[in-house]
Amino acid sequence: MEISCAFPPGPHVVDHIVEAERLGYERAWLFDSPALYGDIWVIAALAAQRTDRIGLGPAVLVPNLRHPLTQAGAIATLEQLAPGRIAVAIGTGFTGRMAMGHKALTWAYTRRYIEQLRALLRGEKVEVDGAIVQMLHGPDFAPPFPIETPIVVAANGPKGLAVADELGDGIMTIGRGEPSFDWCSVLAFGTVLDEGESPGSERALAAAGAALTVVYHAMYEGDPASVDALPNGVAWRKRLEEVPEAERHLAIHEDHLVRVTERDRPLLDGDLLKAFTWTGEAAEVRPRIDALAAGGATEILYAPMGPDVPRELRTFMEMATA
Repeated sequence: MEISCAFPPGPHVVDHIVEAERLGYERAWLFDSPALYGDIWVIAALAAQRTDRIGLGPAVLVPNLRHPLTQAGAIATLEQLAPGRIAVAIGTGFTGRMAMGHKALTWAYTRRYIEQLRALLRGEKVEVDGAIVQMLHGPDFAPPFPIETPIVVAANGPKGLAVADELGDGIMTIGRGEPSFDWCSVLAFGTVLDEGESPGSERALAAAGAALTVVYHAMYEGDPASVDALPNGVAWRKRLEEVPEAERHLAIHEDHLVRVTERDRPLLDGDLLKAFTWTGEAAEVRPRIDALAAGGATEILYAPMGPDVPRELRTFMEMATA
């Protein structure tokens, strides 16, 4: 099982990636959500210049945010800076799209985008928006063609799994492994508790509270009434729905996976934190890695958060490699 990490990109995150490399993490992935975070390619480039071994890449790229040629050029540039260390994940843009007021893309659109991107990276001519485009980059501006950067497809349902099987070098999921893939990455949130520490401690809630509240965000986006079944869900939904509908998506995703807003603070609860995230003492969390490996996962993407990210990176790696 490879132990990797994932971050919302910003200049301060480069220090965390340097620390992750020192601790032995396999890859550092960066979230692609321009309504919320900094530019993934800028931060990845800065990280490439300060690291030597750790893999780098975006997870998960939102296809419609960049023309396929623009995306291919960014991948090529990062490959020049960190040869052989780059991988990219591509999906339908759930959070990245919804934070901008749109639903996720269709798998038909996403499939075509991956096909175009792969062809461009091979140096081929591709039709995009009715025009023929090609990477015309000379040797000073891109690696030699074909550029064989691995592409992982982020998917959970049958349509996405089919695209991943056809066009992907692997799959990225939430919650479970996929044994039919040789490369299966699974995203994980939470905090490793100190011995005897309560999951409701101030430290634990600060470190992983934003991972708990995002459960409410995601459930509301799927079906607003579904959050009513969660503790404090009715009151939270009613307060959220005081925001005009045309702007509500902005409120839902405010500080998404970064910190807990005042609106979300009543949702914090130690028992829920333990139930919905990878929060527990090391001996409690470690079996979850073994269970995922048995189910087909080959890589864990741990997303540390809170005021002491180096502590979260260290304790997770110590737990995972014990």
